[in-house]
Amino acid sequence: MKFLVGYDGSPQSKDALDLAKKHALAFKAKIFVVTSLFGEKDTTPRDIEQAEEGLEYAKRNLADSGIEAETHLLVHGVTPGEDLVEFAKEKEIDQIFVGVKKVSPVGKMIFGSNARHVILNAPCPVLSVK
Repeated sequence: MKFLVGYDGSPQSKDALDLAKKHALAFKAKIFVVTSLFGEKDTTPRDIEQAEEGLEYAKRNLADSGIEAETHLLVHGVTPGEDLVEFAKEKEIDQIFVGVKKVSPVGKMIFGSNARHVILNAPCPVLSVK
């Protein structure tokens, strides 16, 4: 089995990683940990450095539990939600784990919701963690 964790270093994404780890141990699954950045002028060198540090943390966390894992930093100029859905299709992922946080209705209208995009468009089941 192959699991995908959308990871941005937030407490919610760390919770999603922890749950994916439990499922991976039970199902002997490989985990792909993916961070997506917008790119271009919206992404600074510091953003990339922080993302790489977060992915390294996630990989060590999983390796310490004996779980096979790959990390990927995607910078394609699309939203993280779009990136995760495309990655899941390309890698034929069996399940996606995403962290969600409560956002006001106005916040959703202005900024959209990456987790919502993944939940509605993923080619496989999505487990959301709050």
